[in-house]
Amino acid sequence: MSDSERTGLRRDIGFTGSAFLSFNGIVGAGIFALPATLHLQFGTFSPWLFPIFGLLVLVFALPFARLASLFSDTGGPVLYAASFGPLVAFQTGWLYYLARVTSLAANAHVFATYAAWLWAPLGSPVGRIATVIVLIASLASINVAGIRRAIQAIDVLTLLKALPLLALAIWGLASAPVLPAPGPPPAFSAVEAAALLILYAFIGFENSVVPAEETRDPGRTIPRAMIGTIVATVVLYFLVQLAYVSVMPAGAAPDAPLAAFAETLVGPVGAILLALIAMMSVAGNLTGNLTCSPRVTFAMAEGGMLPRWFGVISPRYATPANSILFMALVAIVLAVSGSFVWLAVVSTLARMIVYAVSIAALPAAQRRAGVAGGAGMIVLVVAGLAVCGWVALQSAWTSWAMLGGLLVLGLLLSLIARRQAGASSAA
Repeated sequence: MSDSERTGLRRDIGFTGSAFLSFNGIVGAGIFALPATLHLQFGTFSPWLFPIFGLLVLVFALPFARLASLFSDTGGPVLYAASFGPLVAFQTGWLYYLARVTSLAANAHVFATYAAWLWAPLGSPVGRIATVIVLIASLASINVAGIRRAIQAIDVLTLLKALPLLALAIWGLASAPVLPAPGPPPAFSAVEAAALLILYAFIGFENSVVPAEETRDPGRTIPRAMIGTIVATVVLYFLVQLAYVSVMPAGAAPDAPLAAFAETLVGPVGAILLALIAMMSVAGNLTGNLTCSPRVTFAMAEGGMLPRWFGVISPRYATPANSILFMALVAIVLAVSGSFVWLAVVSTLARMIVYAVSIAALPAAQRRAGVAGGAGMIVLVVAGLAVCGWVALQSAWTSWAMLGGLLVLGLLLSLIARRQAGASSAA
C-alpha cells in the first residue's frame, strides 16, 4: 500500500501547482513595499541585489531540493529533522508552524489595509475584523474542499498577480527615456544591514515540499518546480526594481511605492489597479500558506508528536480538514487580537533555524536512501549552513531571546504530547 493510499490523501498536485505553491510562498506583500527602500539605500545598483541574493537563496534551496527528491511523505522540514530525533523534529515543526501562522495573520492585515484603501468603511475596527475573518474563512473553506480546488484557486491568483506585475515592469522599462547604468557596488556593511529585508522577499520557496504526499512524482516534480520558481522570481523582482529606478525620481520614498509607480505610468487608475494586484498577491500567498502549513501539524500527528485529531482526513474531500480549520482559527485570533506582531519579530530567524536543521539532515537522508553523497554534497551542506548562519546573525538580540522562549515552550509542549501518547498507549 502506498503512503497516499494509507493516509487517504490524493496526489492532485502537478508541476505547475507545485511551482505556483513555491511562487505564492515567496511573493506576498514584500515586493510592493521594497522598491522604494532599496532605491533610497542603493540607488541604481538596487536591481542587481536581487540576482546576488537569489544566488544566496539557491545555496540553501539546492539542499532543500535534494532533500525533497528523497522524501515522498507529507511534512517537509518535520520529516527531514526526524534524523536528529523526535524532540528536534517537534521543535522544527513548532518553529516552522509559528512562522507560517504569524505570516498568515500579518498578511491578512495587509489585505485588509488595501481593501480599506479601496473602500473606506472597511478601515474601521469592525470593518477590518470582518475583512480578516471573511478572507481567512473563505480560503480555509476552499482548502478543506479539496487540494485540487485549492491549487486551482492558487493558479488563478498567481496569474492575476504575476502577469500584471510583469506587464507593469515592461511598461515602465519601455516608458523610461534611458535605462540607468548600475551604480557603484555598496559597502558590504550596507548590504549586510539590508540582508534580512531582501532575503525576506525570497522566504517561502519551501512551500512545495510540505504536501509531497499529494504531489505526483514528488521526487522529480518538487525539486524542479522549486528551483525553477526561485530563478523566475529573481527575474521578476529584477525587472520590477529596474523599471522602478528607471521611472521614479531618486530619493523618493512613497509609502506605497508600486502604487506611486503605477500612478506615474497610468494615472490615478493605475494606483487602483495596483491595489487590486496587491490584494491578489496577498490572497495567493495566504491560499498557499493554508494549503501547505496545515500539512505540518498533520505530519506531526502522523508521527505521534501531536494528538491524532490533527491527522484526521476528511472522508469526503481527502484533506486534513482539522489541521486546516485549526490553523485558520489560530490565524484569525492572532490577526484580530494583534498578538501576531511580537511573534513576527522572530519569524525570519525561525525560518533560518528550520532551514539549517533541514540542510544538516541531508547526509543522513542520503545514507538512508542509499544515495552516494560525495564531496559535492558536503560543499552544498557546508555552504547552506554558512549562509543560514550569516543571515541568522543579522537578527537582533530580541529575536534570539524570543526564539529561546519559544523553544522552551516547544519543549514543554513536546513533553506534554509524549506523556499523553504514553498514557494513551498504556490505556
